[in-house]
Amino acid sequence: MSKLPNVSASIFSVMSQLANENNAINLSQGFPNFPVDKRLLEISERLLSENIHQYTPMVGLPSLLEKIALLTQNRYARTINTKEELLVTTGATQGIYTAINTIVNQGDEVIILDPSYDSYEPSVLVAGGKPIRISLNGDYSPDFNRIEAAITPKTKLIIVNNPHNPTGKIWSNNDFESLETILEKHTQVLLLSDEVYEYISFKHAHISVNTRPKLRDKVIIASSFGKSLHVTGWKVGYLIAPKTIMNEIKKVHQFLVFSVNSIAQHVISEYLDVVDFDKVSEMYARKRTLFQDILKDSKFEVLPSEGTYFQIVNYKEISTKNDIDFAKELTIKHGVAAIPISVFYKDATDKHMLRFCFAKTDETLIAAGNKLKTI
Repeated sequence: MSKLPNVSASIFSVMSQLANENNAINLSQGFPNFPVDKRLLEISERLLSENIHQYTPMVGLPSLLEKIALLTQNRYARTINTKEELLVTTGATQGIYTAINTIVNQGDEVIILDPSYDSYEPSVLVAGGKPIRISLNGDYSPDFNRIEAAITPKTKLIIVNNPHNPTGKIWSNNDFESLETILEKHTQVLLLSDEVYEYISFKHAHISVNTRPKLRDKVIIASSFGKSLHVTGWKVGYLIAPKTIMNEIKKVHQFLVFSVNSIAQHVISEYLDVVDFDKVSEMYARKRTLFQDILKDSKFEVLPSEGTYFQIVNYKEISTKNDIDFAKELTIKHGVAAIPISVFYKDATDKHMLRFCFAKTDETLIAAGNKLKTI
């Protein structure tokens, strides 16, 4: 008997395969196609010959834990206890899965805000929970009236994603104040904050839950070095959570992964001494502007992208086809692959929207943009 009978191949895999089959420019799956920092490679090459190839401690390499704590202190003015509140994970997806399967029991309800990343609901279902999907507002801000109305005595967890994939929306201070008010009234509800794009924001700074004292005792925060350092294939992330919650997460983690890749942890630990995360945002801001400027001459409507490395567009002036069919047509006939936004909704809401990933070389973005302008 399947625990996930309605889950098929991920849309990301489907579109990437279609792009490969049609020799299309792949702006669908969210991974960079440019080289990593040379300093990261130099550290990797040097450390490979050292004795760093055995298990690290289950919670993470001690030096990396200390660097994460320092990063969190410098960035968010939050002091975390590396022994009690921090865990290195095999990417943020594993961290999120582990957190959900630690917290959620049979019959518990979990509120997910749509459009939502596709790993949330399956993780809830495997845990025996019930996903409650709530759509965001038209501008992709949270609808707190609907969120609070969905809370029942069975509600165990709310999952938020900020900066938001796929829309690039960033939460405001007012949004957090509204959430804090709700959670103060519903004390049984915990929060899972997916912040994997925390170091990619533009005009408005990303507000981390790390900066919200009212939420710290009930929130698990997921972060990703894969996204922040452009090494998605390394699959290294981390969780921050209160001691009582983290103790339970560690129990599940040790039998799921035990310890994360030792080489990647050592390299990242040393690289954190030299990387400037402000430069990460600056680089992606330039790529976003480059891509948006090209699309200004197209029939696509370019929507705001406040963070992440994703750009959503509306194609209603081009076609009346549903977004999945249009995304496939775009790949096969026009040579550019994108992700249809309807797949991020439980009810497959179709607003004729596509998501492009601009974490690509300038040459790739220019070539893709020029193809899109001809449609």
